[in-house]
Amino acid sequence: MTTAAVPTVDSTDKSVRRGRSSRSSTGVGRPGFAWAAPAAAFFGLFALVPLVLVVVLSFTRWNGLGSPEFVGLDNWSRLLDDPVMVKSLWLSLFLTVLGVVVQTPISILLGVWAAGRQRNRAVLSAVYFVPLLLSITAVSVLWRAVLDPNFGVPSEATWLFGDGNLFGTQAGAIGVLVFVSTWQFTPLHTLIYQGAARAVPQVLYQAAQIDGAGTVCQFFHITLPQLRNSIVTSMVLMVVGGLTTFDTVLILTQGGPGNDTTNSAYYMYQKAFKSFDFGAASAIALLLVLVATLVSLAMVRLTGYDKMRSTMEGV
Repeated sequence: MTTAAVPTVDSTDKSVRRGRSSRSSTGVGRPGFAWAAPAAAFFGLFALVPLVLVVVLSFTRWNGLGSPEFVGLDNWSRLLDDPVMVKSLWLSLFLTVLGVVVQTPISILLGVWAAGRQRNRAVLSAVYFVPLLLSITAVSVLWRAVLDPNFGVPSEATWLFGDGNLFGTQAGAIGVLVFVSTWQFTPLHTLIYQGAARAVPQVLYQAAQIDGAGTVCQFFHITLPQLRNSIVTSMVLMVVGGLTTFDTVLILTQGGPGNDTTNSAYYMYQKAFKSFDFGAASAIALLLVLVATLVSLAMVRLTGYDKMRSTMEGV
C-alpha cells in the first residue's frame, strides 16, 4: 500500500519563489514607471513649469512687454505694506472657513441619504447633481441674473430682501458668494460621502440594531467615524478651492462693493490684467500656493489622515 507524498515546507517555498520569478520574467506584476510617464509629463508641463516661472516673475518687475527687470524682494515688501492685499488674504480665509462650515454638514447628510435605498432616490440624486455638470461661469451668470436688484427675484420679494440689492453691502455680497459656491460644489462633496457611506460594512449597523441603537445613534457612532478620511479629503478640496476662488467673484461682485469682496485671487487678477504689474501678481499667486499647501498639510497631519489607517471592521 502506497501513500501520497506530502510536500515539505522547503519544496513549497521553492515553488512559490519559482512562481514569483516566472511572473517577474513575463513582466506581470507591479507596473513600471513607463505607465506613469504620460501623467508625469503632463503634470510637469502644465503645473511644475508654470510654477517655476511664477517664482521667477515674483522677483521681477514686468508689465507684459519687454524683458522682466529683477527687483529682488521689492514685490513682497510692497504686498506686505498693501492694506488691500492684507484685507484680501483675510477675506480669502474667511470665505474658505464659511464654505467649509456650510458645505460640510450639508454634504454629509445628503451623501449618507443618497447612499441609502429610499424611494425615488436615484432620480432625486440625478437632479441634485446637475449643478456639478455646469461651469462656474454659467452658474455665476445664472445667479447674477436671478439675484439682480432691478429685474431679479429680490426686486419682487422686498419683504424678504429689503431694498433688493444684495450686492450693495459686504454681508449681502459675501452671503451671495457663499450661497452660489455651496449650490454648485456641494454635489461634488456629496458624491464623495455617498461613495464612502456605501463602503461602510453593514455588519456594523446590524450589530448596532441588535444592541438597540437608533438611526441617530448609528449615524454619530458608526457612520461619522467611518467617514473620517473622506471628511478630511473633502475639507482639503474645499480649502484649496476656497483660497483660489476667482470666477465667482469676477462675475457676481467684481470685488465690490468697494474692495469688500476682493479676495486674493481676484486681487491677483487686478494686479496682472488691470495694473499690468505681473511681478506683484506672481507674488500673490505664489503666496496663495504656499498658504493652501501649508493649510492642507496641517489638516492632514492634525487629523492623522497621513497614517491612512483602515476603517474596515476588525482592523
